Amino acid sequence: MNSILIVDDDLVFLKILEKYLIKNGYDVQCQSSVESALKSIEKKAYDLFLLDYKLADGTGLDIISKTKELGLKSTFIIMTRFDDVRLAVKAMKNGAVDYITKPINQDELLVVIEHVFNKVKTEENNPKISSRNPTTTEEERDFLIGESQQAKEVANQITLIAPTEMSVIIEGESGTGKEHIAHRIHDLSYRKNKPFVAIDCGTLTKELAGSELFGHLKGAFTGALEDKQGRLEVANGGTVFLDEIGNLPMDVQIKLLRVFQERVIQPIGSNKDIEIDVRIVVATNENLRSNTLDGTFRKDLYFRLNEFKIVIPALRQRGDDLLLFVNHFIKKANKELNKDVKYFSEDILKAFKNYTWPGNIRELKNVVKRIVLLAHNEEADVNLLPFDLLHAPPIENIESEETDLKIIQENKERELIIKALKKTKYNKSKAAVLLNIDRSTLYSKLKKYGI
Repeated sequence: MNSILIVDDDLVFLKILEKYLIKNGYDVQCQSSVESALKSIEKKAYDLFLLDYKLADGTGLDIISKTKELGLKSTFIIMTRFDDVRLAVKAMKNGAVDYITKPINQDELLVVIEHVFNKVKTEENNPKISSRNPTTTEEERDFLIGESQQAKEVANQITLIAPTEMSVIIEGESGTGKEHIAHRIHDLSYRKNKPFVAIDCGTLTKELAGSELFGHLKGAFTGALEDKQGRLEVANGGTVFLDEIGNLPMDVQIKLLRVFQERVIQPIGSNKDIEIDVRIVVATNENLRSNTLDGTFRKDLYFRLNEFKIVIPALRQRGDDLLLFVNHFIKKANKELNKDVKYFSEDILKAFKNYTWPGNIRELKNVVKRIVLLAHNEEADVNLLPFDLLHAPPIENIESEETDLKIIQENKERELIIKALKKTKYNKSKAAVLLNIDRSTLYSKLKKYGI
């Protein structure tokens, strides 16, 4: 019997979900906080974690992180509000296999859980098809860039820059496919037969960043029980992709600058330099040039990296590319889920066009997959849409100037930070947790907005 740990601070919801899943043949335990969940993990191993993202004493990511530290083999599904899709996307980057939005449809949740268990079972029986297989081919990545004018410009830039050795900055909102673009650059380069190593800088704490990037020697610090090869050394001869590089601590930025200039690394605890030969591609959902002005990103590192820049447009700015991706993801979902959905109804497509897609292509892929999963006929009907997406406010002023959009976004960010500070009685550490950013990022934004 598969075991599930549900963690949510809504006690009524917990009880309802517990009864429903037990009725459907699962061994279910419930907890309402990060602390109580971690105590449960120490006593028992669970096959699946169903985690609310925001909890009173932390987030679902804390539970995922601790489970990984303990070396436990588990699967995670994140539960979050529909307007917090970006948080769900971040959770998936940190190890969650899927997410589901609240209010939760129990039947839909059951289908998602069953699919997750079936997928895990298939991967265990045939490791070669595991999504975690590091030897994924270009064909398996199923690269698709689109046919809009913006997409064609990006494709031309990729073709132009890939054969060179120039460093590349890829800018774009979360979920726009920055890692796909980095992979494409690598696949079209002379380094294509060498390693492509992706590093998510957003998940690296100040304490772990140096060890993860540069490696360490046994005994270099408490917990260093054996030598560890850094990710930059693993990528030797190939391409290093640093995702969300703007999140790196300043002292790590300084060390990276030396690496990129001198092409050597020094593992923690060692006084010996190791020569490396890597191409650097980085990605960010921020404006790094602006960050150099407010002091949160080093100017010298920015100018070293900015030999070529590719800006990926948001999905809402790409016109008919939306329908192209919908059809693409329907085919992928049919193949993965063994379904035969031919098309989506006009009402679904209208709702898609009316929606702003804050999670961009990644969010679209997940929504399409879920609709295909729930569909019983060749045509998927509008009743399969999440309620909030169906009734989302229309896209307004999409032709606005970029600078106006930036001002709107910054004003909204400033407003959210002030609200978080008031809610936490100006405790900056708690406000950072509430905003789902680290303290150093919060401090830099406080300085930027004069709060």
